[in-house]
Amino acid sequence: MKIPLVAALIATVLPLAADTGGFESFGDYEIRSQMKITGNGKVVQVPIKPLKLSVSSDGVSIRLSSAGKTDAWSTFTIYRSDGIGRQNTPGGPLEVVPGVQATSDHRGVHKHLRLTRDTLTLTVFPGVSDQTVVTHAVLASPPSDEPAADSRKGSPAP
Repeated sequence: MKIPLVAALIATVLPLAADTGGFESFGDYEIRSQMKITGNGKVVQVPIKPLKLSVSSDGVSIRLSSAGKTDAWSTFTIYRSDGIGRQNTPGGPLEVVPGVQATSDHRGVHKHLRLTRDTLTLTVFPGVSDQTVVTHAVLASPPSDEPAADSRKGSPAP
């Protein structure tokens, strides 16, 4: 009777202890703002301290975790990788920039992620609430003791 219990426990714990599974770092982002939008259209800014998020991907899924905490993450499934439409000014032209969109459905909460090289937007739609939470983050600056990455690295010379 104890052997099946031990086998079940091992089968449950082993996947949690697996390595990164092919996920590579995409970058670190810093949350800058958060707002709640209620069912009647009221927008409320939520005070929030800057928080760094680490983003990694295997090309099919995206993982978000608090920077430095590699043992706990949220996983999103990529459904679009053909760019993100955005406006830099209200009423301005719509531009398409390289990026991906991904979703996560867990315990009745739907999350939508928009990710570009310089921005991250996470929209959370709780299933039993009339409030939607939108969180904006920007690419975090590298620590002052590390040089900034060369954006031309890997690009062919003209």
